[in-house]
Amino acid sequence: MAKENLYLCMGSACHQLGVYEVLPKLQSLISEYDLSDCIELKGSFCLESCSCGIVMKFHDNLFINISPQNVEDKFLMEILPAIQQEQADRLATP
Repeated sequence: MAKENLYLCMGSACHQLGVYEVLPKLQSLISEYDLSDCIELKGSFCLESCSCGIVMKFHDNLFINISPQNVEDKFLMEILPAIQQEQADRLATP
């Protein structure tokens, strides 16, 4: 099974907002929720939502206003459900 990509903006605006503090927290959450076999966290130069805080993208879904302070809550409430839904959809497709 191929891994799905979860993109984290690493552009200059996100860099200034603390993306390098977010990165290790996301890596830890992916490991903690045993997603490393199905999700690959990748850096992206710019996700074109610079005024919306740090941005992540999974498929066509943008997750905005991520910060080092709220990344765990955002992951649990928004990103993890999107990943789990994608996994469920894939399993349901014959």
